Amino acid sequence: MPLAPLTTLLADARAGGYAVGYFEAWDSYSLEAVVEAAEAESAPVILGFGCLLVDRAWLDGGGIEALSRLGRPVAEQAQVPTCLLLNEANTLEQARRGLDAGFTALMLHTGRQSPTDAVEQVGALVRAAHERGVAVEGELGSLPAATGSEIDDAHAALTDPGEAAAFVAATGVDSLAVSFGNVHVLEGRSAPVDLDRLAEIHRLVDVPLVVHGGTSFPPEAVAGAIARGVAKFNVGTVLKRTFLEGLAEAVGTRVDDPGPHELLGSHSSHDLLDAGKRRLVPVVRNLIRLYGGSGRAA
Repeated sequence: MPLAPLTTLLADARAGGYAVGYFEAWDSYSLEAVVEAAEAESAPVILGFGCLLVDRAWLDGGGIEALSRLGRPVAEQAQVPTCLLLNEANTLEQARRGLDAGFTALMLHTGRQSPTDAVEQVGALVRAAHERGVAVEGELGSLPAATGSEIDDAHAALTDPGEAAAFVAATGVDSLAVSFGNVHVLEGRSAPVDLDRLAEIHRLVDVPLVVHGGTSFPPEAVAGAIARGVAKFNVGTVLKRTFLEGLAEAVGTRVDDPGPHELLGSHSSHDLLDAGKRRLVPVVRNLIRLYGGSGRAA
């Protein structure tokens, strides 16, 4: 199936009163798990890879191009609408390389930049991307991040609704990630989100809103967030945790040794990585249902 524009996926979600999940992958097994889950739910989905927690030297040494070569064929073969996102590029140069490499949606991480630099760089990316029909997600505000059981909010900043409207107007971004209590990389508990702040942002901003920190976003607040303009949830940490647990269990319960070729990369019942994939699929399916995306691919 041809890749769908991110703008179309998000516009359809807003019109239908649901949100699309971006379920961040890191290898072929996790990528396949997301597609398998989306196809089982007949749901549109956003595929892609993140840069923020990946070694920059690897990314700058050809990693971005390698990720695109891995992701595009899988996305193009999916039987549900999807696009391919390069999420949270560390630099404008990385984002530009993602554009050249074939990603169909881009996001530049600007949470720690000055407002002036963020507008300048994101605006430049939007102009280059829009010339090729590629969407750009912006961000305003900066999420706190969990380190173990502690939350580091030293660089956190909630999104100001008026500043968000000005940022969208100045840059021309197609969607906007916002900070209203959501937290990056938080496990085991829910973040204290402020839906009133989200409602005020939605009142002033006319592009689809995006939630990062989907792992700890309270399930009971999902419907309220969608009603207040959220059309996309980003999920990453719980996916890696789930995959890792499946892999660890498979290693711990193995009683025979069929050989390294069966244990790694065989895609058979002996494949340790495939055990992680099998654990991951139902988690993604449950999140798709939570966001209301099941059955929307039709």
